[in-house]
Amino acid sequence: MEWFEAGLNAPLIAVRAIHFAATAITTASLIFRAVVLEPALASGQQLPCSSQMTNSLRAQIARLTWIGLGVTVFSGVIWVLVEAASMSGVPLGEAMNSGVLQTVLQETQFGQVCEIRFVFSLILAACLAWHRFAFANWFAFASGLAIAAGIAWTGHAGSTPGELGDMHVAGDALHLLAAAAWVGGLLPLALMLAAAAKETSLAFPSLASNVTRRFSALGLISVAALAATGIINAWILVGSIQALVSTGYGRLLVLKLVVFVLMLMFAAYNRYWLTPRLTYSSDNNLMVPTLHQLTRNSVIEIALGFAIFAIVGMLGTMHPAIHLL
Repeated sequence: MEWFEAGLNAPLIAVRAIHFAATAITTASLIFRAVVLEPALASGQQLPCSSQMTNSLRAQIARLTWIGLGVTVFSGVIWVLVEAASMSGVPLGEAMNSGVLQTVLQETQFGQVCEIRFVFSLILAACLAWHRFAFANWFAFASGLAIAAGIAWTGHAGSTPGELGDMHVAGDALHLLAAAAWVGGLLPLALMLAAAAKETSLAFPSLASNVTRRFSALGLISVAALAATGIINAWILVGSIQALVSTGYGRLLVLKLVVFVLMLMFAAYNRYWLTPRLTYSSDNNLMVPTLHQLTRNSVIEIALGFAIFAIVGMLGTMHPAIHLL
């Protein structure tokens, strides 16, 4: 018996994984700035930061958002092309030059959702370009959430019929947003921690301490949402313990759970052991080793998170376990 399904579409899995990761980074950058960084800068719980420092942090988040959005759009286009070829059973070149692509975009839910998400991507790009206006930042935040949540209508949740389908889509959308906030948010956090460890001024490490505490709180909320919605999704798509252990889909879901638990272990160590050590001290050298360790652990969490995106990319191409028994 194969551990996972044979004949999986490797290009489709790869492009889905890249697209999910890029979308998470894009949305997470917006969430990180609005929910973590800006409140930390305004709280006064850290030493006053210079305008150059705050502008540098905001510029770093903006660059990350632009890069994430660019990869999201590019990988999204490739995803549509590969999906069109997969749906039609024709080579990629033929799918691009025939009416297959137009049919997928206009007559399938997947294509229509992709078009809507592309429009939100354009809105987000315009808002990022006009970021000096307060309304643009709020529209950017809303557009980022829509881009991430919209993925729910492109997968198994979007094809679940009736009231159960409505609950499935809602749960999957919340699952995607929670994953973006936590997993995607680890990248801007790691970049900031690495920068803080290099600063000689005490203000930056002190700000990093505040940011870490706020991100930790966001992570707790995200993990709770991931656990709750994950249970709902598993109940709908797997249905039984037997299906969980006897199907390729179920085993892959177990692997995803194992990686998720590993991430939780690192997150718990960061929150309950390292973060409390980032307290104000007149000796900046006492904070630097902790910042280095937090950065290293965050990078490990990012790697594990990307492994989860790869698994999710594979799960979306497989038949749900509940349909196989």
